Amino acid sequence: MKLYHVLTCTNMVSLVVNVASECGFTEEHYKDLQQLQRDFGPYHFNVLAFPCNQFGQQEPGSDREIDNFVRRVYGVSFPLFSKIAVVGTGANNVYKYLAEASGKEPDWNFWKYLVDVNGEVVDAWGPKVSIKEIRPKIAEMVRQIILKKKEEL
Repeated sequence: MKLYHVLTCTNMVSLVVNVASECGFTEEHYKDLQQLQRDFGPYHFNVLAFPCNQFGQQEPGSDREIDNFVRRVYGVSFPLFSKIAVVGTGANNVYKYLAEASGKEPDWNFWKYLVDVNGEVVDAWGPKVSIKEIRPKIAEMVRQIILKKKEEL
């Protein structure tokens, strides 16, 4: 099933991120991603994390090791998928879609793609853009979902 179909069926905003456990951006991003999930999820928003070892070999562990690490150290409660490739010929279809739709391809860990309730990529940011910087945009999108649901009641 294509990401577009998965995301449009959920009626939620998603932040799709390629993550790595041994990156200089790991601690800040995981803490802030988990805070986003706590504040806005799981009914209107989800972080969707995809471990990737393509950049600097900074995600060397197995899926189980990665999962255990992020849940133990950062208390991660958002979906963490199996390790994938996000660029190149072996890139996962999710990332092919995100790169094509945004015109931006990851060149390091912690690329973030914001996807709306219709499965459309709203924007994309590299790892130097903090979660705190994009939080207001996510908050507004979640607010719009809640307002629309209230109107429908």
